[in-house]
Amino acid sequence: MPSTGKWLILSALVGIVAGLGATVFQALVQLVQHLMLVRVAGFPLSEAVAEYSPFPEVETTLSPWWLLVVLTAGGLAAGWLAWRFAPEASGHGTDAVIDAFHNKRGEIRLRIPIIKTLASAITLGTGGSAGREGPIAQIGAGFGSALATALKLSARDRRILLAAGMGAGVGAIFRAPLAGALFAGEILYRDAELESDVIMPAAVASTIAYSVFCFSLPRQYRFMPLFGPNMHFDFGTPWELIPYAMLALVLVAGGVLYIRTFYGIHGIFERIPLPTYVKAAVGALLTGVVGLGAYLASGKNPDMLAVLGGGYGMLQTAFSDTEHVAVGTLIAIALVKIVTTSLTIGSGGSGGVFGPSVIIGGCLGGATGKLLQLAMPQLVSQPGTYAIVGMAGFFAGCARAPFSTILMVTEMTGSYRLLLPTMWVSILCFLLMRRWTIYVKQVPTRLESPAHRGDFIVDVLEGMKVSDVYHQHRKLRLVHEGTSLNEIVHLLAETSQRYFPVVDDEQKFVGIFSAEDVRSYLYDDTIWEIANARDVMNTRLITVSPEDDLNTALTRFTAMNIDELPVVAADDSQKLLGILRRKETIAAYNRRRLEHKLSSES
Repeated sequence: MPSTGKWLILSALVGIVAGLGATVFQALVQLVQHLMLVRVAGFPLSEAVAEYSPFPEVETTLSPWWLLVVLTAGGLAAGWLAWRFAPEASGHGTDAVIDAFHNKRGEIRLRIPIIKTLASAITLGTGGSAGREGPIAQIGAGFGSALATALKLSARDRRILLAAGMGAGVGAIFRAPLAGALFAGEILYRDAELESDVIMPAAVASTIAYSVFCFSLPRQYRFMPLFGPNMHFDFGTPWELIPYAMLALVLVAGGVLYIRTFYGIHGIFERIPLPTYVKAAVGALLTGVVGLGAYLASGKNPDMLAVLGGGYGMLQTAFSDTEHVAVGTLIAIALVKIVTTSLTIGSGGSGGVFGPSVIIGGCLGGATGKLLQLAMPQLVSQPGTYAIVGMAGFFAGCARAPFSTILMVTEMTGSYRLLLPTMWVSILCFLLMRRWTIYVKQVPTRLESPAHRGDFIVDVLEGMKVSDVYHQHRKLRLVHEGTSLNEIVHLLAETSQRYFPVVDDEQKFVGIFSAEDVRSYLYDDTIWEIANARDVMNTRLITVSPEDDLNTALTRFTAMNIDELPVVAADDSQKLLGILRRKETIAAYNRRRLEHKLSSES
């Protein structure tokens, strides 16, 4: 009960702060959007059905030049904030949280969530192509880490609260509490692995955060799925899995292109010898140039403006009004969104990759659905379903998180009717994109995580016995207890053996000494004929038996700071069987660890 109460209270505190953080972050983004994008640049905002804004709608006319000014100023301001106060706030924050979990004992500086909130609100609010999951993940994770540090909790507990905060923030901002809880445990690893310790705390935190965030909204928007409750789609026959498999192939190709473009542009900006904030401004300017270029090239098609800003309104259209959106428009939005997102975040802007990913996946899915409807109308009657499934499959493959993504998209759309094709496509994308990930700080499995290195040392060593490692037929120089010190000194000169077991007349093991034990007698040859092995040996015997596990042996090596342990029979501690060396124990562990790694990769 004390442990249960501890985690309930701590997780609830993290959930409250994550929910408030999501509320404040959402309000800041909308404030900057209204003041800069709408009022100054005349940018027409397009949001999802349940996306509430306290600001009134304004009749505007888009000004391309002012849009470029707003974007550039936003990139400069966000980049300067991160450069001046917290460089970790640049880029997509989820990767920074994953890195802190694995490599930094779960520690995140308290200023980072604050700077991340401001920098991301400016980036998103001025039209940068980025998402909200990275900033809110870092906000929740940062408070979880700070709370654990303030209470002087262990590194393990700090990591759990960090992950719980990340899941709570994501669950709140996307109104998907169950997905947020699972996201916290799944996003940390590249392979099919789950950090099970964080699921329950993350579930509590995500529930509280979701409730806090929803109660900040007007009554008609509370607990409403992000894309609205009135989405009616069906899965009719198992034969539909064939065109859905074709969709998965399209999403995999798009995902690989997205990741390579993203890190290719990121690498280019890293090599440019300019301050971070200047690079962020240049990236924002180029984002605007590319986005406006696509908009003008399409004949000022307003749908093309989804390549800038959030773009969730475009997804709403792809779901419910697919017939009125051309295939070429959907494909163009997906391809240009890849470039604008890479420029915004890769240059040092602050924002997440989930939002752009679901827009890219949704547009690719909608375009594929429309094309498949022409090719096989008997199987594809609702191309809008392919947009929904495309959202999930694309991010599941890119982020290596299939199950949380399945639930997240399902909760965002408020319907479980497409659960089967969503699972099918997401798992196919996950398997086919095994070599690629948008989160480079992920590790393949728990075995590769520094956070669990100690756990696996114990697990592996406890699975091996002394009898598997020590050389049973190694010849040892035994010393009789009556052997004079003079003979022992000469023996040391004749052998490289460091530890010498001492036996009595019946060859029973009675003691042991090392070359270092004899060293103190070397400069007093007057006692060489007087002293013998009994005077030199240590009778406080630390031994192991063949049936002991290697974790027990390593503990005894460490406790006495010795390099060799006598191996004795389990039923007779005076029957010497051999010597176990510390370096043999470590070598055996490394071999077994390599075997585990190779088996997990195959």
